[in-house]
Amino acid sequence: MAEMPATTVTLNVNGAERRLDIDTRTTLLDALREDLGLTGAKKGCDHGQCGSCTVLLGGRRVLSCLTLAVAHEGEEVLTIEGLGAGDALHPMQAAFVEHDALQCGYCTPGQIVSAVGMLGEVRDGWPSYAAADIAAEPSLDAAEIRERMSGNLCRCGAYANIVPAIAEAFSR
Repeated sequence: MAEMPATTVTLNVNGAERRLDIDTRTTLLDALREDLGLTGAKKGCDHGQCGSCTVLLGGRRVLSCLTLAVAHEGEEVLTIEGLGAGDALHPMQAAFVEHDALQCGYCTPGQIVSAVGMLGEVRDGWPSYAAADIAAEPSLDAAEIRERMSGNLCRCGAYANIVPAIAEAFSR
């Protein structure tokens, strides 16, 4: 039996430096879930189609099932577990609770993390495909939120509450 190629990688996960001895083929999702016990990011499709594994990597949204952990040596990874401050919810988490923007909850961590990343993109002036004028300052109406969140799927269909939750968190 052939030996698996292994290496040590250091990631800054939710503000803490973590050294992992892993197979070089380990995805960031599997490193988070299996090696660090951070199970908030979910393995939904394992093909980058559903968004349930979304984390922020250096502040940008990433599908952790599609990226290798070793490719992100020293980078900052933020998961759903790192969003709040102690017992205090992040404003996006609070908005999801207030709007009952979940049903089964499986996609919720990815939805919330993606929404936080997406609002950062809006605040940084990134246009989207839904924008009528890509040179104008981005607005955040329901169509814009749906377009920007289109990579995150909800099998239960909680979108009717997810969109207003994101809009409320943006307005805070």
